[in-house]
Parts: sequence; C-alpha cells; structure tokens
Amino acid sequence: MNAPILTETELLGVITDARKQGKTIAFANGLFDLLHVGHVRYLQDASREADLLVVAVNSDGSARALKGEGRPVMTDRERAELIAAIRGVAYVTIFRDTSPARLIAVLKPDVHCKGTDYTAESVPEREIVLGYGGRVAIVGDPKEHSTTEILRRMKGTG
Repeated sequence: MNAPILTETELLGVITDARKQGKTIAFANGLFDLLHVGHVRYLQDASREADLLVVAVNSDGSARALKGEGRPVMTDRERAELIAAIRGVAYVTIFRDTSPARLIAVLKPDVHCKGTDYTAESVPEREIVLGYGGRVAIVGDPKEHSTTEILRRMKGTG
C-alpha cells in the first residue's frame, strides 16, 4: 500500500498522534523530478533513521524557482505519488517553499535526513533542527546520480 499524500495540516495531526504513541519521525525532502536509483537509496536509508519517514516534495512552483524553466518534468502530484510508492516512506506532503526550513520548524522531526552531497555541518537547515533538539543524518549512496545529468543525456540522444 502506498503512503498517504497529506496536506501540511493533516501531516501535523498525524505526527502529533504518532509522537503520543512514542514513535520517532525522520524527514527528507527533494524535487524528485525524474525518479532514479539515487532517490530510492536516499529515501530507504532515511527510513531507517526513525520509526516513520515523512517526505516533502517541492511543488511545481518551487521546483521551477530552483531549477528554471522546463522543470519540473512531472507535476508535483505525480512526483508525490511515485515517492509514496517507495518502501519505507510513511507520509508524503507537497510544499511550496524553495527551502524546507519553515516546514521543518513546524513539524520538528526527530531526524532531518539529507543526501551525501551534504555534510552534517553544511546542511542549510542544521541550526533549526539542532535548535529544537533534533539531529541531522547524512544518508544514501554517493551522489553519482542526477536528474539534471539524466535530462542532459536524454537531450543529447534526441
């Protein structure tokens, strides 16, 4: 069964209930524009950091602001559905900000998971997470996979 795709308000309620049951929450985020093996490994690793993994997917508008015209390739709803189908993902939400910082401050996950293109010290949301007592985890395989690179290769084969 796929993970539910929830609004921020719905997600906050679910997390509150889970915490009352003593469960821990991990958080991961990304555009996930063309799903590739690096995304799957990142999310499956992140799911091992806590009892429940919440994944925040950038909205179409925030993806375009970050990556430029022509992106995203798929809609935020399609991308969220793909993420919801990955084993280990408990909940998915779509967020409109270009940074997950505000959402992290609201949800206060126990663990904020970032990919191996970061270090624990370079994670932009690090101070927010440490400020409420959470921790940062670097997860996934080496950053050898890239949607941008896949798109570049596809255009070259036209």
